[in-house]
Amino acid sequence: MTTSTISVRAPLKGRIVPLGDVPDPMFALGMMGDGLAIEPEVGEVHAPVAGTVTSVHRRGHAVKVMTDEGAEFLVHVGLEAVALRGAGLEALVAEGDHVAAGDLLIRFDLAALAESCGIVTTPVLVTNEDAFHVTARKSAGAVGLDDEIMAVMPIGVEAPPPVERVERDVVLEMSEGLHARPAALLAAKAKEYASAIEIALGERKANAKSPVSLLTLGSRWGSRLIVSAEGSDAAAAVDGVVEAIVSGLGDPVVPYVDAGQDSLPGVDEAGSAAEAPVDLTPFGPDDRPRLTGVVAAPGLAIGRAVRLKDKVARPAEEGGDVETESAALDAAIARVHTHLTEQATGGRTQQQREIMAAHAALLEDTELLEGARDRIARGKSAGWAFSETISGQAALLRGLDNARLAERAADLVDLEQQVLTVLAGGSPESLALPEDAIAIADDLLPSQFMAFGDRLPAAFVVAKGGRTSHVAILSAASGVPMLAAVGSDAHRIAEGAPLIVDAERGEIQVNPTEATIEATRKAAAERETRRAANREAAATDCVMADGTRLPVYANVGSVADAARGLAFGAEGSGLLRTEFLFLDRPTAPTEAEQQAEYQAIADALRGKPLTIRTLDIGGDKPLPYLKQAAEENPILGVRGIRVSRRRPDLLRQQFRAILKVTPVSVVRIMMPMIADIGELRWAKSIFEEEKAGLGVTADVPLGIMIEVPAAVAMADKLAKEADFFSIGTNDLAQYVLAMDRGNTELAPEIDSLHPAVLKTIADTAAAGARHDCPVGVCGGLASELPAAPILIGLGVTSLSATRSGIPDLKAFIRTLDRNTCRAVAEEALALDSAAEVRAMVARRWPGL
Repeated sequence: MTTSTISVRAPLKGRIVPLGDVPDPMFALGMMGDGLAIEPEVGEVHAPVAGTVTSVHRRGHAVKVMTDEGAEFLVHVGLEAVALRGAGLEALVAEGDHVAAGDLLIRFDLAALAESCGIVTTPVLVTNEDAFHVTARKSAGAVGLDDEIMAVMPIGVEAPPPVERVERDVVLEMSEGLHARPAALLAAKAKEYASAIEIALGERKANAKSPVSLLTLGSRWGSRLIVSAEGSDAAAAVDGVVEAIVSGLGDPVVPYVDAGQDSLPGVDEAGSAAEAPVDLTPFGPDDRPRLTGVVAAPGLAIGRAVRLKDKVARPAEEGGDVETESAALDAAIARVHTHLTEQATGGRTQQQREIMAAHAALLEDTELLEGARDRIARGKSAGWAFSETISGQAALLRGLDNARLAERAADLVDLEQQVLTVLAGGSPESLALPEDAIAIADDLLPSQFMAFGDRLPAAFVVAKGGRTSHVAILSAASGVPMLAAVGSDAHRIAEGAPLIVDAERGEIQVNPTEATIEATRKAAAERETRRAANREAAATDCVMADGTRLPVYANVGSVADAARGLAFGAEGSGLLRTEFLFLDRPTAPTEAEQQAEYQAIADALRGKPLTIRTLDIGGDKPLPYLKQAAEENPILGVRGIRVSRRRPDLLRQQFRAILKVTPVSVVRIMMPMIADIGELRWAKSIFEEEKAGLGVTADVPLGIMIEVPAAVAMADKLAKEADFFSIGTNDLAQYVLAMDRGNTELAPEIDSLHPAVLKTIADTAAAGARHDCPVGVCGGLASELPAAPILIGLGVTSLSATRSGIPDLKAFIRTLDRNTCRAVAEEALALDSAAEVRAMVARRWPGL
């Protein structure tokens, strides 16, 4: 192997873009390799090095060249050029061709690419970072064809001047270990040095300049890492990397003390003593703890704990011959795909069928399959190659500070487990459990849920997970209670232990006494009798005991939701989430598609009011086809109305589709994430233009969501110009309390009944009353029975709730009067915490 530096030349003329600034996480986080990108000024790609063409993408937008030394380089024209399906792209070389540096590789239509895809940024990367690393690179400015842009050297190869080798160990004190985001930051730090840098954990070793390689270490809090470097600046490199690890790279740092010694260098003893290790000792038969979790699917269950089987282990890394391994992988994927397709057509519920169809589609993803086949071609086993490809993508999703995407990572892990099971000689067979089984798991995969078939457990208790996971959706649709984010205590529940899972209050009673079980059974039976009566009366309009009309609507996200909401007594819809039309698809829906869906939902509601929220994406609901730049904190970034202001074409299209609903008199429209009067006026001007363009003269109310503290502060001004307010308590609570609602660790603490949140609701309702602006609540708080008297007492004029809770909610409201509600609200505002508020309501209404 060479000991000399490989000079990489600019393959096209343009301007340098640092890799971290590329608006695609696969490139920006170094998942595809290390290097830089160029914003091209011409439509020609030349060879950055001399070597052999190892790959030409069939669409003509990407070429790989390997030098005689073995370094492989990728030039990838644009970030979305694959969507052109080869149009305007012409590859001038073929696999196996020998090229000199500067030879023409690709010719493309620059104008067409810019118009069709928007982003023409072209990454230039060294892809085999396990063997080569970038020692120098151009960081900014213009480059001409054939200018030197990078220097690359083999890892571990001594080059003149004589290399220095330095090694230090460090204990990882980041609370969540080295996950994707800090791995990317650490790799970026490592790339500042010319030396080759390696980090070892036991027998596993990683290139410190590769985020994916770092993730494969599987490090966690307390891991002892060895950082070593070879090169002219090895000492500085090791010091810099170690300091970065010690800093936490933006994650919380929790001091760690090794049980084998009194303390570790640099760790404060007093601080460490306060950090108790996680206790995984099983609860004994005489222990009767009450555990808490996040309600992922409501209900009550009594049964015995049954632990679900552990995940399939990753196979050995080295494989047999390429043909055999490839055939094995293809056969396993085909078998799992067939199984998923059968479940997609034969699932018991629509949600089951939709989720299994989505999983089948994931198995058809070409990038996923090509990633695994590339690894097989390098001598890896079929199982290891597939698992490694899945792990990289799943880790990327988990590291994006995005609750929705983090939970989608579980879907990829699910596919990994199914394919590994088949490769190991197993099959995706059904699971048989006792009728009273309460399934306990660290995390739960959709395939595990589906494997139960019609014999579902009485309830699920999951250490991890969250409210928006696919399994939570499946559980709710199937009527199976589920508590998620229970934490490490879930692992302490012994096999066969009797349990009471109350997924209404978010509690688990472990080893309850027989008397407690009997009392719970009796209370559950009485509750079911009441609920049956409430369902019978649900269709009647909701009128309070003093004659005050208080409409109760349903939150919906599809035609089926609307129909079911009506069956549960909804008096219309107070929130139609239009994101369902935009998510999980490669392009935005057309105006005609949107109109058809909105019309079908209006028809399903049979003339009752329909409140449509305009597109609320960004934050935890990104749309890849909008090409939004990566954000450090997307919850505080471009989302809701901010996306609409950057893409007014989408808002105009959505307004037109809504205004074409007949009769349009049933429709109300509301704008999400409004923070000031300027945003409302901007939206109103566009709305009026589209109304005029369509000749719509009917009054169509245009209101706003109250979700951010700024809107509460501006409520008087907003109430003068908005037709109505709808309070989104989920977002409002997270912004008022400064807690990310996607963080499962904080989930038990984010409570919308906190007096600070209630105060913002009171201020909003008071502003609405002063200006004759109706104020509803459509967030999660509207579905909670204990919140109803408080919200009404604060001045809320309508509620929009989860459909299954509407009968009980209406029945409870019918027993209330305004004076009682005002008194309860005033008392709640004077308390100090959400727990005190809930305790106060429980004293007044102990049967809730």
